Order: sequence, then C-alpha cells, then structure tokens
Amino acid sequence: MSIEIANRLHTVEEYYFSKKLREVATLAAKGNPIINMGIGSPDTEPPTQVVEALKSSLTMATAHKYQSYQGLPDFRMAIANFYKDKYKVAVNHNNQILPLMGSKEGIMHISMAFLNEGDQALIPNPGYPTYTSVTRLVGAEPLFYDLSANENWLPDLKKLEMQDLSKVKLMWINYPHMPTGASATVALFSDLISFAKKHDILIVNDNPYSFILNDAPMSLLTHAQNDDPVMELNSLSKTFNMAGWRVGMLVGPAALIQNVLKVKSNMDSGMFYGIQKGAIAALRSAETWYDSMNDLYRKRREWVWKLADVLGCQYDRSASGMFVWAKLPKGAPSSEEFIDEILYNKHVFITPGTIFGSQGEGYIRFSLCVSEELIKEALIRWNP
Repeated sequence: MSIEIANRLHTVEEYYFSKKLREVATLAAKGNPIINMGIGSPDTEPPTQVVEALKSSLTMATAHKYQSYQGLPDFRMAIANFYKDKYKVAVNHNNQILPLMGSKEGIMHISMAFLNEGDQALIPNPGYPTYTSVTRLVGAEPLFYDLSANENWLPDLKKLEMQDLSKVKLMWINYPHMPTGASATVALFSDLISFAKKHDILIVNDNPYSFILNDAPMSLLTHAQNDDPVMELNSLSKTFNMAGWRVGMLVGPAALIQNVLKVKSNMDSGMFYGIQKGAIAALRSAETWYDSMNDLYRKRREWVWKLADVLGCQYDRSASGMFVWAKLPKGAPSSEEFIDEILYNKHVFITPGTIFGSQGEGYIRFSLCVSEELIKEALIRWNP
C-alpha cells in the first residue's frame, strides 16, 4: 500500500512499553520465566466496595446509555470532597472538575486546548514520555528542563528564567515525581505559581502518586488562587488499583476546564455509568485502605532495596511512589544494555532510565507492582 502517513507521526515513535512488552512476551512464550518489574500496573484488587458498586449499577435503567461529557454530578462531588478532605482544596464541583478516562487522556486534551503549532511546552527531564510525544503530535515543541539528584530532582526556576520563554505556553510538572519518587516542597509550589503568573504559562501538575508511600500528600492547587493559571491531573489508577478502569480527573479554574471540555466533548461520549459509580466508592474509601496499601508496598520495597543492593545500585530511601529509582554502579554499561543483560540472562525485566529522558541515563527503575514472592525469586536468581 502507498497510503502516506500524517507528518505528525514522523515526530514520535511507538511507546517504549508497547514495543518492549512484545519482546518480553516473546521470551515468556518460549518458556522463559519472566519476572516483570518494569510496569507500574497495580497487581492487587480495588477496594471491595468499588467492585460491588460497579456490580450493583449494572441493572440500573440509565447504566447503559450515553453519559454526560462532564460525568455524573455525584462523581464530581465525590472528587470535590476528596480534594477538600485530602488536600484542603475547595473546588466547585459544577465547573472546576472534569472527569477523564484516565489522566493520560487529559495530557492530550490539555495540549490540544492550549498549544498551537510553534508553541513550546516545558517538559521535565527525566519525566513521563507522554508529555513529549503529545507535545510533538499537536505540532508544538518540547523544551526540556533538566532535573538532577543534586537538586533533589526539583526544577531550577532561576535557571529557567534565563532562557527565552516567549513561546512557552505550558509547563508540565509531576510531583511526587515519576520516575525518581522525589517530592515537591511548599516553597517550590508557591514559586511555580508565581513563575506561571509572571510568564503567562499554564502549569499542570500530574499528581497520581501522592498517596503511595508518602506521608504528606500535596496538591499544587492548595497554594493557588481560583484564577491562577494552574491545573492538576489526578488518577484512581495507582491509589485504588484501578489502572484498567481508566478513571482520572482534571481540576482547575472554571475557564480553563471549559476549554478542555471543548476538546473532550468532541472525543468521547461520556464515561461508563458503572465505572463512575465504582469511582465514587473508591474516593470515599476509609483511611484503612491507604494504610493497607502502603503496608503492602512498604514490605515489597524492602525486598526491592535488597535486589538493588545485589546489583550494586544506589537509591533514595526517602523517595515516595510505587517505584524504586536506582543509580547504576560505576563502570556499568548503559541503562538499556544493563537491563537487557538482566532480561536475557536472569529473565527479570527492569525499566531503563533512558526512556524518561537523557537525564535518566545511568539509572534503572523497579516497579513495586510485583508480589514479594516474585521479588524474592528474582533475588534467588542472583544468589541460588
């Protein structure tokens, strides 16, 4: 066939995990006992009441019809109450909240709503690869800002202000940070809001990890006024083990939410009713849910640290989130060579830091979405 592809496809590659997991699956199909420590996909069930809410919704008269583009009012109210309870942020459930089919969808919708061809978006390096690919897909230009261990993986705003920011319309931040697990400070959030207002830049905090192994959940919106140019993405995927449900949310000023809704309402026909009912139940979970989830991840992390020690890696014991970001020992090969050697010789898949940007070279990332038994099995493969 000679169908010419759109020019935008020349700016991106297939997502790393989409390609790499095919390779991992091929190895597994040949009988290799692969232990996948690369993906942040929770391997345990959502809270019991979430599944029950979904089940009980299926016989309701409205369950199988098109749903509102803005989600159920009760769902938006549950999000508003969640933000008030967990982050001390007051938001209007009528016009300051937009439910999403996963926060990844929101990255595309936000970019389409605010970026024109030739605009620039500030993107963390290392950072979530989707920020870069979506920026390129909409015809804008990624402008990377480096994060480093020496600065606790926080942006240097003074250094950023020395650059030409005249074309920058959007800045992505992500705290607690993925992949490093670094946490923001109150001072940083305050400075970011001042930076946004000074330079007329929309700042979006991608915040799906704030309740995982983190004693002080924070929201960028806690420090913002209603008309400040800041928004926040959040998700139920990690906190409530609902990655496959595809439930997220965007919170921010009403005018900005309305612009994103213009895009979203032309892209889908509403979220399935039962998923929304399950999401409501999740957001109302008792504190015991968070405690049990973190107890599980804490135990797993102890074993991952032991595995990192065996590999001669260094890591930050104060980091949060569902990953362990580890620095390779001196003299090690590149991150991708290092993980491929382990994949083919030990049949353990670990993520190379380079997929998150050039600043990820020399690092690898372990997922905690693996049972203790499998982590112990990985250790045995180095110490039979």
